[in-house]
Amino acid sequence: MASKSLQDLKQQVQGVAQEAVTAAGSSAQQVVDQATEAGQKAMDQVAKATQETIDKTANQASETFSGFGKKLGLI
Repeated sequence: MASKSLQDLKQQVQGVAQEAVTAAGSSAQQVVDQATEAGQKAMDQVAKATQETIDKTANQASETFSGFGKKLGLI
């Protein structure tokens, strides 16, 4: 039962992470569309911001899994 709950939680966290990545990608595309005159500098800033968002989301997901695993006695 705990395994099922952990699996459900994992799927929810992955869904949230994917939504964040998708939102970051959408934001990046909008910035790219508006920044054609700014060139490579704008692209570098978008890539950095997108990577930071992905890293933060991945860290939050990892911490969530770890916390639930500890509470359930799996870790």
